Amino acid sequence: MRRHGSARRTILLGAALALAAAGCSSSSSSSSSTAGGTASTPAGGSSSTAGAATVDTSSCGTKPGVKATGAPIALGAIATNQPGTSFTDIPNMAKAYFDCVNANGGINGHPIKLYIATEQTNPAQIAADAKQLVQTDKVVGIVGNTSIIECSINSGYWQKLLAQHVSKVVFDQANVPGTGYIAAGPAALAKAANTPIVQLTENVPITDANSVAIKEVNDAGPNGAVILNFTPPQALVILQAAQKLGLEDRVKLWGCSTPCNTDFLAQSLGSKWNNKLFVNAELTPPDGTNTPTMNLYKAILKQYGSSVQGGIGSFSQMGFTEAEIAVHALQSITGPYTVQSVNAAFKAVKDFNTGMLCQLWTYGNYPLHIPNNADYTVTANNGKMTTAQGCTPISAADPQIAQYRSAAGTAANAP
Repeated sequence: MRRHGSARRTILLGAALALAAAGCSSSSSSSSSTAGGTASTPAGGSSSTAGAATVDTSSCGTKPGVKATGAPIALGAIATNQPGTSFTDIPNMAKAYFDCVNANGGINGHPIKLYIATEQTNPAQIAADAKQLVQTDKVVGIVGNTSIIECSINSGYWQKLLAQHVSKVVFDQANVPGTGYIAAGPAALAKAANTPIVQLTENVPITDANSVAIKEVNDAGPNGAVILNFTPPQALVILQAAQKLGLEDRVKLWGCSTPCNTDFLAQSLGSKWNNKLFVNAELTPPDGTNTPTMNLYKAILKQYGSSVQGGIGSFSQMGFTEAEIAVHALQSITGPYTVQSVNAAFKAVKDFNTGMLCQLWTYGNYPLHIPNNADYTVTANNGKMTTAQGCTPISAADPQIAQYRSAAGTAANAP
């Protein structure tokens, strides 16, 4: 599912499911494919995970245990993958979901074949990658795109942190293409709250985390907030440096964008960060959630997700949800699977309950796609990310959120 790059959020599931014929932004492609019906090596040999109800992964398909053998349905994805910034867990988890579907009937007997290209934020290669997927790989739909250039990261939830009445916000992010666009979101929210904001960027991978942490804390001051916009490994080195230097209590609060919503980060930080780090969660927090959808996600991740390096967390949830929506759309098609029929089905998705999002999901015929515009806030607590705030609408102080709601209204909450 492609995000149209017009909304500054870490992952806009709202902009998903774009036309395959549209150019997908990417660069320096490294394309791989999932052979129809071939599952990844199980990452643990069992279809359940600790703490979750036992789930039979065959429930992901319509014909349990029947391998799909028809002509493959080719889909494509592009993800940023460069030193210090990798979003590949998202399409890799989508691949895991498709592998599960392929092993259990596929789409009317047809397996899904996912071509994954990676890019290193080099605009010169964007058109080449899109042409590779469309003209050479013959994909009929795009699912799971997560590119810094195409879908720049946003901080649409900062109003929750600003509500804590901090005196200043320090927003620090990776020094990659698109930083100005990314920075516009928190700047708009800080302006609406009449709160000063300091914008910083860091070269990644970070080589001197101590200096970064000191600079952030000094700029924020004792009543300020430090907000990080990095992938989990880079955010972790900053937070660990802050802890080593005894800086975790030198500001009022710490925050991080959606990628930090992972148990990997919470476990690595330990109890010293309990209730001190707040993270945007665009999907239902996995810890403590015992629903059929959440348990299926964990089971598929365990059995088919050996390529998903980050484990349980927002990135793999995003891949699961994107694939889930795509499968739902594909199952509605009668006749051949073409660019026209697949994209018409994608665009026709309406009021779909993903089991992972606050709101029912609709593609919609709008110039700007942000149907996922409410989310949670979680906090690190004894190695888990626990819910600090339930479903909350993203602030319309971000002009693109306001634009989308003006055109599409506000979706109903999911059951």
